[in-house]
Amino acid sequence: MTRSTPCLNQNNFLLGAFIFEDVGVTAYHGAAPLLNSKVYLSAAAGILAVEAYHASAIRTLLFQPALFQPVQLISNLRAQLSGANDDQGIVLNGVANIVPADQNAIAFSRTTAQVLNIVYLGGAASNFGFFPNRLNGSIN
Repeated sequence: MTRSTPCLNQNNFLLGAFIFEDVGVTAYHGAAPLLNSKVYLSAAAGILAVEAYHASAIRTLLFQPALFQPVQLISNLRAQLSGANDDQGIVLNGVANIVPADQNAIAFSRTTAQVLNIVYLGGAASNFGFFPNRLNGSIN
């Protein structure tokens, strides 16, 4: 897979969206126990649900043009960067995998460190990936 802009065509846009949507779902799930306010937890649960809808729609659209190879490369990289081998492509055990989940059909969760490792593409060696100026604020 060659590097190109997500805005070049529809498939690249979907691949770009795939990079972040699954990470968003796992990030919100992982952050839920850190929220003490029911108001914030309710808002986060609503955002998580929308992220999950987006992620499944993107996975479905990626499955249709048979973009299995680039999707699996992205999934493998996210798993490697998170350090938890916790990512699934759009094909699992030879069948469509539109909703990635654990053996109990529960969405995966990631710690803030795992999420940052993914979006930073591992850190300083890659110039902090998608956020070369890093994120600001306290992220626990």
